[in-house]
Amino acid sequence: MKRILHILVAIITLGSVFSCEPVEDRNSLPAITKTAADLKFTVTAKSNSMTLENLDMDVIPYWSYTDALGNELGHFNTNKIQDIALPFAGTYYVNFTAYTRGGIVVAEPKKVVISQNDLTLFSDPKWDLLTNGVNGKTWILKMSAPMEFVGPGYINSTVGGDWNWYPNFSDISWAGIEDKDWGEITFNLNGGYNVTVVQTSTEVNSSVKTTKKGTFSYNRTADFTNDRIILNGGLEMLHPGPANSWSSGFSFSNVRLVELTATTLSYAAIRADGQVLIYHLIAK
Repeated sequence: MKRILHILVAIITLGSVFSCEPVEDRNSLPAITKTAADLKFTVTAKSNSMTLENLDMDVIPYWSYTDALGNELGHFNTNKIQDIALPFAGTYYVNFTAYTRGGIVVAEPKKVVISQNDLTLFSDPKWDLLTNGVNGKTWILKMSAPMEFVGPGYINSTVGGDWNWYPNFSDISWAGIEDKDWGEITFNLNGGYNVTVVQTSTEVNSSVKTTKKGTFSYNRTADFTNDRIILNGGLEMLHPGPANSWSSGFSFSNVRLVELTATTLSYAAIRADGQVLIYHLIAK
């Protein structure tokens, strides 16, 4: 029990959640009324990438871009975003929203047309580990050790951290996680950033599955300390639903990878108050 209490304290003291939403205070902006025609921003496309830039420092920018079907592929709230990769041929739309002291102003979407594929943008081996390219890769929950508690200094399975605990499934039975088929999640790069989530109901003893399809973003860092998988359109990463509230309130749409190999995918789910839990998946 003493060990469990130490774990709970560590979870509560962890860092803040990642966010792409506008965080500045609109009341600090100049009292200027703007219309869509007043907005100043640029969308510059070249071969298989684009750069977005807000030219008006009197507004707080919020960008999102979609494919031709309206599937969101990413969003940002910085003034300039350089070289956003667009590896697949097709039509894309950039949406720009300006947050002003007088309210929210939305610009007309900008169309970007990419004429050809450039799959060299996926040369990083981590893309193949996650997706297996156009063929796709399916992941399921590792029921022998589906969930892990980590200390505040833990970064990933390579760097490690101040301490961590890897329990067997039997060690966390008190958490109320059912030993059942929780479904699967599949990533592929067959003409787009495609993801399919088959999630089993979180109701106790239920085997009902729900299938959802959409898109994802994989934001990589050179040292793998803050690699992010972001699922768009309300999709969530595969996760168990314990009888109590272990999964309640955690973000499963924007998660941080802590391990990615040919057979294992582990991610950190983060709650708004900074609590963190790590979930383990294995290749099907």
